[in-house]
Amino acid sequence: MTGQRLNEFPLGAKTMLVAIGLAMLAGCATRPSPDVLNPVHMPVQLNASLQSDEAASSRVNVLAATNRNPDTARGGFGSAWADNLTYEQYAFSVPPNRKDTAITYPTSRPDPERQFVVIQRKQLPRDAFVEEALRSTQSDGTVGIFVHGYNYSYQEALFRTAQIAADANIPGSPILFSWPSAAAVAGYVADRDAALSSRSDLDSLVTSLSASGKVKRIILFGHSMGGFLVMETVRQLKLQHRDDVIGKLAVILAAPDIDIDVFRSQLKDIGRMPIPISLLVSKDDRALVASSFIAGERARVGRLDIDDPIIREAALKERLRVIDITSIQASDGLGHDRYASLAKFGAQLASFESGRRSSAGDVGAYVFDAAGAAVASPFRLAGHVVGSQ
Repeated sequence: MTGQRLNEFPLGAKTMLVAIGLAMLAGCATRPSPDVLNPVHMPVQLNASLQSDEAASSRVNVLAATNRNPDTARGGFGSAWADNLTYEQYAFSVPPNRKDTAITYPTSRPDPERQFVVIQRKQLPRDAFVEEALRSTQSDGTVGIFVHGYNYSYQEALFRTAQIAADANIPGSPILFSWPSAAAVAGYVADRDAALSSRSDLDSLVTSLSASGKVKRIILFGHSMGGFLVMETVRQLKLQHRDDVIGKLAVILAAPDIDIDVFRSQLKDIGRMPIPISLLVSKDDRALVASSFIAGERARVGRLDIDDPIIREAALKERLRVIDITSIQASDGLGHDRYASLAKFGAQLASFESGRRSSAGDVGAYVFDAAGAAVASPFRLAGHVVGSQ
C-alpha cells in the first residue's frame, strides 16, 4: 500500500499544512465548555411539539459511555483517565432546516431554531444503560456505536453524535463511546496513549451489548484515531477468542488515522470477519498528511488511493471494502470530516455494511457517489468486481 508523502510540498507550505492539520484533525471550529451539557427548559408549546410524531426529526436521543474522569465542578468530563465507565442518556432538540454539518452550540440564551440544545440528561447505572440500549435497538436488531477521534472534548463528541443521529434519521438511540482525549492541539501523542488505554473499556461495552440475543448486529463506527481504537479493540476480542462477539460486528473506519503497516498487523491477528471491514477513505485528506508527518511520513490508511491497482488487489486479498468518499462534501477545509456529511446516507450505508444492499459485490474498492450509492466500475481483477473511477 502506498501514500502521498509530505516531500511533495515545499518546506514553508509543509510547516503550515502540519500546523493547520493538527489544529483541525477533529474538525472542531469551537471549543464549547461543559455548560452546554446542562439541560435547557423548553417553552411548553415547543416541548409539546418535540414530542409529536411530525417533529420526530427535531428530537434525537443519544446514549453515552465514557472512561473520562468526571469533572464534578463543571458538570462534564475531563481528559483524565477514569477507573470505571460512566453511562449517560441525553435528549437533544435539533434545529430545523440545517444546511450543513456545522454545530451551533447553545449560548446563555438558547435558541432552538439555530442551536443544538440538550433538553434532558440522566446518568444511568450500567444495567439500566444496557437495558435502554436494547430497548432502542432497531427492528432488525442493529445497534450503533460511534467512537470519536483526536482532539475531541466529551461535549464536542456528544453533540457530533447528535448531529449524525439527526441527519442519518435511523430509528433508535446511537451510542457514543468517548475516550479521554486531551482535547488539545498539542495532545496528539497523549491521545494515542489514551486510545490504547481504552481498549478494554470499549471491549466491555461491546461485549455487554452483544450478550443479548436481541442484538444481531453492532455497527462499530470509528473516526480518525477512533478507528485505531476500534481496530485494537477488535484485535483484543479476537485474541480473547470472542468470535461470538466479532460475528456481530460491522466495523466502519472513517478517515482512519492508522499506520498502514500497523493496520496490516491488526488484520493478520483479527483474520477475516463475517462482515467485511469497511474503510471510508479520501486521498485528498490533508489532516492525515499532518498525521503522517508526525509519524515520520508513514502513510495512513485513510488516504488510500483506490485507483492504485495495489490497493485494489490488497482489498480483495484482505477481504475489505475500501470506499472512496471524496465526492461527499467536507466542511473543515481539509477533507477530514466527510463522515459527518455522510450521515444523511446512513440508511444506505448501513444496509451496504450488513450485506443487504451492494451493487458491486461483497469486497473490493468502491466509489460512494453523491447520490448515496456505493458503485463499482466494470474493472475486474482476479474474477472480482472492484472499483475504478
